[in-house]
Amino acid sequence: MSSSQVQGGSHQVNLLLRPATKADIPAIRGIYNDAILNTTSTFDSTPKSMAEMESWFAAHDERHPILVMVADGHVWGWASLSRWSDRAAYDGTAELSVYVHPEHRGQGIGRKLMAAILEEGRRAGLHTVISRIEAGNAASIHLHAAFGFSMVGVMKEVGCKFGRWLDVAIMQLILEGQTGPVALIQE
Repeated sequence: MSSSQVQGGSHQVNLLLRPATKADIPAIRGIYNDAILNTTSTFDSTPKSMAEMESWFAAHDERHPILVMVADGHVWGWASLSRWSDRAAYDGTAELSVYVHPEHRGQGIGRKLMAAILEEGRRAGLHTVISRIEAGNAASIHLHAAFGFSMVGVMKEVGCKFGRWLDVAIMQLILEGQTGPVALIQE
């Protein structure tokens, strides 16, 4: 799909951005399970089994893609657009997810994944993308805002994780009529 470079320790690392395959499911699962156990980026609280992740993967299609960022043969991060609802009136709406391996956060991988997955959503003819973000996650809220997402609202104390009640910010991006997410960010 595309390639770029990031600094990997003392040397440049070539990154490959491509559609996810079934062979990527274990790595995607590992990244997601780390987020489940160690962050409030997801409100899932129990690690996902391979069977659950295979079912999740199968629920995606051309209109709801999964992308991976690969370096040195390893998945460093992934992004997906998932159906917002199974009700037909929501067919033009998808929910965005972006997760990066903990060893590779802060290197711009999430930004690259977000730009690419939003472009895929645009190509697929989606109308709007929604993100649910733990309201205290300032970095994620800032990243979404940099891509043109607007704050729709905050749901107070709707999830309990790590022994505390958490708020969820809802952010939305209308894709139609935009020039593209790449124009909204600085590399």
